[in-house]
Amino acid sequence: MFDGIFAPQHLILILIIALIVFGPKRLPEIGRGLGKGIREFKGSMNEAISGAVDEAKENKPEAKSEKTS
Repeated sequence: MFDGIFAPQHLILILIIALIVFGPKRLPEIGRGLGKGIREFKGSMNEAISGAVDEAKENKPEAKSEKTS
């Protein structure tokens, strides 16, 4: 079921190596910084998408409902 790099054994090994390289004091700081970066990225993407939708609504030609007889 879990094949490749995302197998539980591989994730545990990666976490152990990160703990050894960065140390127990630095690892929470790295996690916080990564989480903050992801939140900022998602926020800016949502702003860009909503801005594009608003701009598309403004530039959309309105359908004329007048009937000519």
